[in-house]
Amino acid sequence: MKQSILMEKYPTFELTLPKSETSCADVDAIIAALKAKIDAHPKVAYIATFDHHAHTTAIGGPIAANITAAQNIVFCFGIALPNAHVLAVRPRAIGVADLGDSFMLTFLEPPMELATKEMEAWCKALADKA
Repeated sequence: MKQSILMEKYPTFELTLPKSETSCADVDAIIAALKAKIDAHPKVAYIATFDHHAHTTAIGGPIAANITAAQNIVFCFGIALPNAHVLAVRPRAIGVADLGDSFMLTFLEPPMELATKEMEAWCKALADKA
């Protein structure tokens, strides 16, 4: 996974997954695989799946020409609530975009190392063909 700073302030993780390296045929299949990981984790709660591409299309917003599908899966690792401030960095989401010959998976760096490691592992596990 590649780490970068988006818009000069948001720490993000990114994985470009060539379609030839995964058995997932489309964004729906990747979202389903991620949901299975979320559902299997005893301390993670699935919240929703948001079809960002459909929403942006419906409101007439611009979409990069190479993005043919884009969804976010939303979930929470909220294993503690030590103060009200942590609500600002919850819940978590992984974005999945179909770029034609590859998928791009992205997420904002969580403030909890456990969440970062799990999310990285979930994304990397999608590369099941070499």
